[in-house]
Formats: sequence, C-alpha cells, structure tokens
Amino acid sequence: MSPILADVLQVSALVVALALVYVPLGDYMAGVYSSKKHLRVERLIYRSIGANPDTEMRWPAYLRGVLAFSLISVLFLYLLQRIQNHLPGSLGFAAVTPQQAFNTAASFVTNTNWQSYSGETTMGHVVQTGGLAVQNFVSAAVGIAVAIALVRGFARSRTGELGNFWSDLVRTTVRILLPLSFVAAVVLVACGAIQDFGTWHNLTTLTGGSQGMPVGGVASQEAIKELGTNGGGFFNANSAHPFENPNAFTNLFEIFLILVIPFALTRTFGKLVGNVKQGYAILAAMFIIWLGFVVLMSWTEFAHPGAALQAAHGAMEGKEQRFGVGASALFSVSTTLTSTGAVDSFHSSFTAFGGGLDLLAMMLGELAPGGTGSGLYGMLIMAIIAVFIAGLMVGRTPEYLGKKIGGREIKFAACYILITPAVALIFTALAMALPTPIHSAANPGPHGFSEVLYAYTSAANNNGSAFAGLNANTDWFNTTTGLAVLLGRFLPMVFVLALAGSLAEQRPVPETAGTLRTEKPLFAGLLVGTVLIVTGLTYFPALALGPIAEGLS
Repeated sequence: MSPILADVLQVSALVVALALVYVPLGDYMAGVYSSKKHLRVERLIYRSIGANPDTEMRWPAYLRGVLAFSLISVLFLYLLQRIQNHLPGSLGFAAVTPQQAFNTAASFVTNTNWQSYSGETTMGHVVQTGGLAVQNFVSAAVGIAVAIALVRGFARSRTGELGNFWSDLVRTTVRILLPLSFVAAVVLVACGAIQDFGTWHNLTTLTGGSQGMPVGGVASQEAIKELGTNGGGFFNANSAHPFENPNAFTNLFEIFLILVIPFALTRTFGKLVGNVKQGYAILAAMFIIWLGFVVLMSWTEFAHPGAALQAAHGAMEGKEQRFGVGASALFSVSTTLTSTGAVDSFHSSFTAFGGGLDLLAMMLGELAPGGTGSGLYGMLIMAIIAVFIAGLMVGRTPEYLGKKIGGREIKFAACYILITPAVALIFTALAMALPTPIHSAANPGPHGFSEVLYAYTSAANNNGSAFAGLNANTDWFNTTTGLAVLLGRFLPMVFVLALAGSLAEQRPVPETAGTLRTEKPLFAGLLVGTVLIVTGLTYFPALALGPIAEGLS
C-alpha cells in the first residue's frame, strides 16, 4: 500500500468515526447543560465549595467565577510543585524552581500545557496526577463553560443571565470529561499504554546495557490530555513515546479524542439555540478549514524536492518511524488547529512550509475545530464578524440568530480578535530585540525566528506545542510564556462573556426577507473566508520573515 493511500484511508476512517458520534454526543452535551437536575455527587461538590448551582449569574459574576477558580488553581499547582520534594511518590525529584513552577502552573490552568521541562525526570506521581492531570480536566471544563455561556447569550433574550459557572464547571467535569476519559484510558491500556504507580524499572537494552524506565499514570493522563485538548505529555517525547502512544491504532484514536468534543459542540450549539442547521453551518466551516490543512500538510511533507527526500519517499526527518509522514501530518494539523499541543513528531523538522502551516493553524485562532469550548466561542466570534461584513456589503444592519450586531458587539468581537496576535507578536519582537533571549534558538536566520515566533504563538493561543530547537527553560522564556498564556486565555474570555451578556439583554429581531440565512452553505463559505482573511493576514508579515523566507531560500 502506498503511503498516500494509507493517509487517505486514515483520514477517511477518522471522519467516519467522528460522524458516527457527532449527533449522540452533541445531543447528550446539550442535555447536560439544559437539565435542571443535579446528581448526588454534584450536590456534594456544591456543598463542599459553598456554591448554589441554581443561582443565575450575569456576565460579570460569571467572569469572577472563572477568574477566581483559575487563580486558586494556579496558586495550588504552583505550591504543589514547590513542595514536591516533601510529598510521597516524589521519586526523589527536587522541588521545581520558582520560574518553572509559575510557567507550568499558568500553562496547565489555562489549558495550554506548554512544558519547558522533561516530565519523566521532573515531576513525581502526586504532581503528575493530583496536579497536572486534575488541571487537564478542569481547565478544559472552564473553556466549555464559557462557550456554553456565549451560546446562552444567543438563545436567551431580555435578560443578562448566562447560567451558573459552578454548575457548568462541575457538570462538564462529572458528566462529560470523566466518563469519556475513563473509557479512553481503558482503550489505551488495552493497546499497550502503561498505568503503573511504582518506582523506576531497570530494563536491559538490545545492546545488553541497562536503562531506567520511569512509570506512572500515563494512560489516564493521556486520555484527558487529548480529550480535553490539553497536550502536556507524561514523557518528554510526548505522543511520540511508545508508552503514551503504542501503535498506529492508538495514534489515530488519540487524534479522534482531540477532535471529538470540539466538533460535537457545534451540534450542542445548534440544539441549545433551537436550530441544528446553524450548528451544521459552523461545523462545515470548521471541517473545510481542517481538511484543507490536512491536504496541504500532507502535500508539503510528501513532496520530494531533494535527493534525501526522494530516497525516503517523504520528509522523514523528525517523524516517528512507526507512523510515517501521513499520520504525522494528520496529527500535527489536528493538534495545532485545536489547542492541544500534543505531538507525535517534531514540527521544527518539518519542511519549511509544513512548519509554517502548523504556525498558521495556531494563528487562525485554533478554530477548526479549536479547543474544548474555545474553538466554538472563537468561531462564533468570527461568525459575528462575518455577518457584520455581509451587512456592510448590502447596507443592512447585521443580525445573527435573531440578535442585532451593533457597535457594542463589534467592539467586543474586535478586541477578542486583536488581543491574541498582539500578545504573540509583542513578545516575539521583544525576544528578538533583546540580546539574551535569541541565544535560546538553536538555529540562525529564518528558522531561528520561526522557533521564537512559534513559542509565543503557541503560548498566546493556548496551544502548548513546541517547535523544538528552542531552549525555553530559561528565566526569560519561563516568565514571558507564562504571562503570554495567562493574557491569551483570560483577556479573550472577558470579551466573550461581555458579548454574551450584551446579546442576552437584547430582544429578538424577527426574521425578514432581507435577513442573511446563516444556516446556508453561502454563509459557511463566507465564514471560512473571514477566518482566513481577517486573522490569517494579521500574521502574514511575521510568517514572511520566518517559514516563507526559509521555504523560498
């Protein structure tokens, strides 16, 4: 079987699997957020934290809940790392340094999972499972909760109430993420991923030498790492490590886990606003962008412009030999178009244009299908921009889902779009201008610039993947990427929730003959164009200095 045919079959199998679970999972999640009942375990959690799940919140109160919970999470995870050497199951590891502890705490709480350390030689069992894995669940739940609040803003009228943050957080964790992660972890264990809380194992290598093998709750952490679009690996090699990703089946299964909730949330959106066709339009836009990137990435990595690539039948440098070019291209696109950051190959070793595509995938805002929750609310923001552009073209007041899109709503949407590029590009400019940070780049010229640009783009967009080749474990990068992940996560949420509150206060606008039909293929096409033009061109000068210059040289 040719590698290209194998790639086509993998993509086809993945699409079929996603299609099979799209309706039942989307409908189930819609039922979770519309239900008035609380499970017994949920009531225990509410009592333990002193929250009333039936109290409706306006957007400032909802935002305060998000920020308060996240601040406490950062402080707790930071403290856990700083006292690691005093905890049981530390495996003899020292306490994490202050700068790296701050970076890691900020990264995992923001669903970024950027890692400037090697997990198997830095973090003990308690930090891995009681700290990092817990944040994998709740940080993903926070993103989904904010998305649901925005959906309620569209669905409700003449009220500023968006639901209850604590109820949305707990329900997402207990009813969605935990059961799905349990099933996924069982599948991974059955396929060869390890789940062992012992100490290091001494193994005999093929050459007769001895090598220590770290163990831990790998499968359980791997499941929520992918399902919650987190990305932080137990091992430094991440999903290229055979104990995290044992074979070709688990590789495809992990890609499925990455994509399943973000895609299914479009169905949830359609159900909650009372028009599933609106969800299909958002899904179509996401799918077109995702599939386009898969095709382009596969083409760039299968191209044979040189003798070495011709001999290897593709750009094999940096690729895991078990998976090959096609599966590596599919994995990289799926992780950079979501906020996952997991890798089964090293993006710095991709072709110049291939690495540029990974960069561009994050720069688009990771909307196709994006992170758990963040992809949906990001695409809904772009839908508002799209109807605004359409309204300008025909001279009509823009409307979306029965809500007028006025100056206030456009200001919130514009701020959302501008904040992430500003964070990424400003920090990149500072790193390139100052004398010390640039020495962390392992390569000179455009590729070295791409390494720095990738780091801050990954941090600001809450992706977490690394280009490789950049020594990010320095005081500068630990501090600045930590700040970038916090700004890139919570400032956009401010504008999302403010927009949700503004929409919820409006009276519904009746549909007329001049109303743009946002459930039609024409709107899906307009939405794709808006994403590519409005957000993609923001970064074009930076791309021209990095991967484009390298690819044309």
